[in-house]
Amino acid sequence: MTTEVLDKIEKKYGMLAKARALKLDELIHNNISKSETIKLNLVNDFFNGARFASDKEIWNSKDYWATPIEFIGRDAGDCEDFSIAKYYALKLMGVDTSKLRITYVKALKLNQAHMVLAYYPSPSSDPLILDNLNQRIRPAKERNDLRPVYSFNADDLWISRSRNEELKAGKPAQLRLWRDMQRRMNEEYN
Repeated sequence: MTTEVLDKIEKKYGMLAKARALKLDELIHNNISKSETIKLNLVNDFFNGARFASDKEIWNSKDYWATPIEFIGRDAGDCEDFSIAKYYALKLMGVDTSKLRITYVKALKLNQAHMVLAYYPSPSSDPLILDNLNQRIRPAKERNDLRPVYSFNADDLWISRSRNEELKAGKPAQLRLWRDMQRRMNEEYN
C-alpha cells in the first residue's frame, strides 16, 4: 500500500487499523513466491482473526459489502467482508482470479445465507473452501453444511444448478452490492 493510502486508513480508522494494514501488506509481499496452499492458509488465518459482526452493527445497513480497507479499518465484518478481503489479498499475492470465486451459499445448519471464498486448483477440481465459520480450509465435498447458490469473480458470474454443476450467468457487474463496493474501493486508492 502506498503511504497516501496508509495515511488515509490512519486518519479514518486510527493507528491500530494502519498497523493491521501494514501487517497485511507485509504478509502479501513476504509470501508472493510461496505455494498457493501456503498463501491460502496465511490469508485465511489473517482475516479469520477479525471479529464477526453484522452489517447492522457495523454499517447500520441491512446489507453492505465492505471493501478490504473498510474491513481492515473496522477489524470486523460479516461473511461477505471476509470473503471479499480474502479474494483481493490472494489476488495481490499473485493467485490467478480464475481460480477464485466468491460463493454465495446457504448454510444449512444455520438455515441462512452465507458467503465463502472457493479456490479451484484446476477448472474441473473440487474447490477448497475458505470460510469464517469453519476456519479450517476444507474441500467442498467435505462441506455438506453448505449448498452453493451462485458464485462470481472479477470476470464472471455463475448460477449453481447443483453441488457439481454451474452455468455462466453473466458478469459480476450485475450485482449492485459488488458494483457499489468496487466504486468505493476505487475511491480509496485515488
